[in-house]
Amino acid sequence: MYFIANWKMYGSLNSLNSVKKVIRLSKKKKFKRAKIIYCPPYTLLNDFSKLTKKTRIKTGAQNCHELEFAGPFTGSVSPHMISSIGVKYIIIGHSENRFLGDNNLIINKKIISSMNQKLKIIFCIGETIKERKENKTTYVLKKQIIMGLKNIKKIDNILFAYEPVWSIGSGIIPKINDLQNQFKMLKKFISNRFKYKNPTLIYGGSVNQKNVILLKQINEIKGFLVGGASQNSNKFIDIIKKTII
Repeated sequence: MYFIANWKMYGSLNSLNSVKKVIRLSKKKKFKRAKIIYCPPYTLLNDFSKLTKKTRIKTGAQNCHELEFAGPFTGSVSPHMISSIGVKYIIIGHSENRFLGDNNLIINKKIISSMNQKLKIIFCIGETIKERKENKTTYVLKKQIIMGLKNIKKIDNILFAYEPVWSIGSGIIPKINDLQNQFKMLKKFISNRFKYKNPTLIYGGSVNQKNVILLKQINEIKGFLVGGASQNSNKFIDIIKKTII
């Protein structure tokens, strides 16, 4: 089970202290199957990478530029820069970045550049509330996958994170039956398209200590992309415990 902490634009050097509790948890035998990944802001990536180097916890970036190495792009960070400091994962396609201009073409370039740098991809897909009300969810998700993974054949290093845009930060999650059907559709579609029997599917969108008990009942869900709750070590640990135990 994956537990991915997306800190977004939060965190400082003092935040490193909160991670130590999670490191201690990860060392316990009963939590051995918990794959914990921290995705802090760029400013903390190097410090996180060093802190977790000799632990089972991995570090991930939240986004990158589509060019693999370097270029005249003020304020941008390339996949090569990210991988060079020991980072192993990267979030690409998050709805907040899609809203700022990351279309499917750019996302595809980012994924290819990141894969060339041996980064494992946390590929976010999801529909808006308008698209959901118009019954376009399945169409939107399939289109995001087809276009985002154009010219990509191997998906063994890709985690598919389904995050309904309307659920992120709202405290609202889809009805469990709807979510179960959505994940079954995704698993079937991805398996058939890429000839890959068991794609890794995770859920994100207002995940907390209460609703994770319901969410973990869906067999197709192999982990969670956690936003706000992951910034508090006690809440994050509680999510991990309630999923694993």
